[in-house]
Amino acid sequence: MHTWDPHAVSPEAGLERLLQGNQRFVDGKVTTFTGFRKELADGQNPFAVIVGCSDSRVPAEIVFDLGLGDLFVIRVAGNIIAPSHIGSVEYAVSQFGTRLVVVMGHTRCGAVGATLSVLDGARSESRNIASITDRIAPSIREVAAAERDPQRRYEACVAANVRASVSQLAHGSRILEDLTLAGRIRIVGTVYAVETGRVSLLD
Repeated sequence: MHTWDPHAVSPEAGLERLLQGNQRFVDGKVTTFTGFRKELADGQNPFAVIVGCSDSRVPAEIVFDLGLGDLFVIRVAGNIIAPSHIGSVEYAVSQFGTRLVVVMGHTRCGAVGATLSVLDGARSESRNIASITDRIAPSIREVAAAERDPQRRYEACVAANVRASVSQLAHGSRILEDLTLAGRIRIVGTVYAVETGRVSLLD
């Protein structure tokens, strides 16, 4: 059962809040985090779901200058989408009425780099790492083959991997697909630049 708060933050307003927070982060004028919030012990009401990478340089709350209870964050190497991640997003939108889902990849992503190495003939270090690169490879194989410049190739593959994760969320779940078609939620892709701290929307 899906319960919807009529006062829930709209996807557009939520996205604007994220981008404004990121601008403060880039400018070095962070303001939001004020410490422990005791009232959160009784429940949470995150206005956005962030599906991001485990990379230590990309903590969502800091990147978007937000505090405890603002974001429902799912982090995994390469921001890949597995059934448990889809279920986590379904839980957030079902239980909390969260209307914005953001997939956030980042430049110089090690998981994408490892997948490129595999596509170029290297072997994965372990079966567990291969379980990550095997999920990324189909999404970037065509882009990797088409681009010869190493830097542009890497950047294009990062973006392609984000777009694939957005598509997997939108079409890998009947719940999320129905909510998207009904205009209840919006799923967007972004890329965080570790060189500048800026988050950019993908078209």
